[in-house]
Amino acid sequence: MDDLEALDHLHDGGDYRRLAERTANPVVLRELARCGYPFVWHAIAANPATPGDVLAGLADRRHTPWNDNRLLLLLAEHPATVGEALDRVYDAVTRQLAAGHRPFAAVLALARRPDLPGDRARGLGSLPGASARLRRGITRELATRPGG
Repeated sequence: MDDLEALDHLHDGGDYRRLAERTANPVVLRELARCGYPFVWHAIAANPATPGDVLAGLADRRHTPWNDNRLLLLLAEHPATVGEALDRVYDAVTRQLAAGHRPFAAVLALARRPDLPGDRARGLGSLPGASARLRRGITRELATRPGG
């Protein structure tokens, strides 16, 4: 049975997660991204085959602060998070900071990305919810960038 057929035979959250971890089929990943299980969103965000449009859609998913921050970290680290997907992750991180949910790992992952302008990364440190320690971390991550 191929992964597309497997969609019709999912019985529980574990089945969804296992399929999200192993498939490279973008159609299957798009369909799985519609489910309501945050651990499946995490598996999709960790899957190197996930296309950017699916990652962009996941940036707006919310469950609990812990699950949201884990998802944002995975999205910020994913190499296919570029363009619109990167902008949506950045916006979601700013909302989490403003809400006091401390997405510090995602902020630092964004600061490591050479495709995110340094001034945007530094700007995260000036938002409500950012701490002095986070600002130091952003500065440290920016310094490790090539040419930083």
